[in-house]
Amino acid sequence: MSNPGDQDTTPIESVTQLAGLLAAGAKPQDAWRIGTEHEKFGFIRPQATPPGRAPWLPPPYEPDGIHAVLSSLRDQDRGAWHDIRDTGALIGLKGREAHRGASISLEPAGQFELSGKPLATLHKTRAEMQEHFNSLHPVCDRLGLGFAPLGFHPFARREDMPTMPKSRYAIMRNYMPKVGTLGLDMMLRTCTVQVNLDFASEQDMVRKMRVSLALQPVATALFANSPFYEGHPNGLLSNRAHVWTDTDNQRSGMPLAFFAPDFGFEAYVEWLLDVPMYFIMRDGRIHDVAGRSFRAWMNGDTQQGLEGLTPTLGDFEDHMTTAFTDVRLKQFLEMRGADAGSPAMMLAQSALWVGLLYDDAALAAADALVREQPWESYVALRAAVPRHGLDAPWAGGVLRGLAGRMVAIATDGLRARARKDATGQDEARYLDPLHEITSGGPTQAEAWLQAYHGRWGGDVTRIFDEAAI
Repeated sequence: MSNPGDQDTTPIESVTQLAGLLAAGAKPQDAWRIGTEHEKFGFIRPQATPPGRAPWLPPPYEPDGIHAVLSSLRDQDRGAWHDIRDTGALIGLKGREAHRGASISLEPAGQFELSGKPLATLHKTRAEMQEHFNSLHPVCDRLGLGFAPLGFHPFARREDMPTMPKSRYAIMRNYMPKVGTLGLDMMLRTCTVQVNLDFASEQDMVRKMRVSLALQPVATALFANSPFYEGHPNGLLSNRAHVWTDTDNQRSGMPLAFFAPDFGFEAYVEWLLDVPMYFIMRDGRIHDVAGRSFRAWMNGDTQQGLEGLTPTLGDFEDHMTTAFTDVRLKQFLEMRGADAGSPAMMLAQSALWVGLLYDDAALAAADALVREQPWESYVALRAAVPRHGLDAPWAGGVLRGLAGRMVAIATDGLRARARKDATGQDEARYLDPLHEITSGGPTQAEAWLQAYHGRWGGDVTRIFDEAAI
């Protein structure tokens, strides 16, 4: 969410103007970067658990919880971060100096997110990720906390989850139950990892959108890491992905409009204008306009809460953040289909999409791959993978075969980039966990289920010690 002072107050005049806002993100290939965002659940270790509260549950905002983590990170690296506040409450950190371009933010139940800097190589992504985890360790040790990246909270109920003092989340908590049955679970009990990637032109964006959106369910299966619900297996491998099937389908999923022959910047704007609004920012405060029509507002129709107000480019930029499609378009493309997972798997998620989309030959091969089946088949696949994962039926076989071809193309793409680290290794090594899975190894979810039925003896809380970063 933009800071109030950063908002562009230019009045909106046309759809073409809004499409130009997206087109301004186009960059030459040598300027393409990799931005990785990853979330993780906090938990209170048994020795620090307050009386009357069960161990391993998420920490509150205050006292000695998420607020203390944010302020401690800021204070231990003085000058490198400054506060992001919402009506006075500390709700994130924005990077300065070596961290410029990065931010730390909070999801609705305190899921802790690093939005990484735009970086030139996956080697730098790996270093940034490790630096972030290392910075958390002394803070967590002092507070008796830990963080674990998992797709869905393995045992907490909705009422066990804390809430964070972010104004937009209060609006969403009120609105979500009106448009789906699982929106509050999405807000409170899920974590994801995503990678943000650039495009060179409208044509390049369209090709990357179609390839990545079609293959997003395959990524969901590969990175499945949420097989538990309130302490027990519930027959799903990605409960996080299942939640997204009934959160708010007007703003999420895989819209067939994105696969249409005339898709482009203006077509995306036209789609987004019909996504119901959440909020607007005025006078430094968020105002609830949930359910209102941005299109009608642009056309001058009077709606409650918007009387006498002129829509601006800043309003549209905020509105763009409230679309939750599996691939989201801003001035870059966001890959949003994967559960949060181990550091190696989160890095593999970035590597997969960089390999597929950042090399011309790999992108052409991936484009040819997805065109073997109609777009509707990929949309239908999205509903199958939360339960069946890589064993979902596909083209006369199972999805694991398509996943293997996808990973092979990405491997070629990373090798062609030839971005080597100090030891002479290229970026393709970050796909090693995916090669193991596509060759028949277990996904993270399957490995956790084996542990649950074996060495854990049915105690799902054991996952936190093993998954902690």
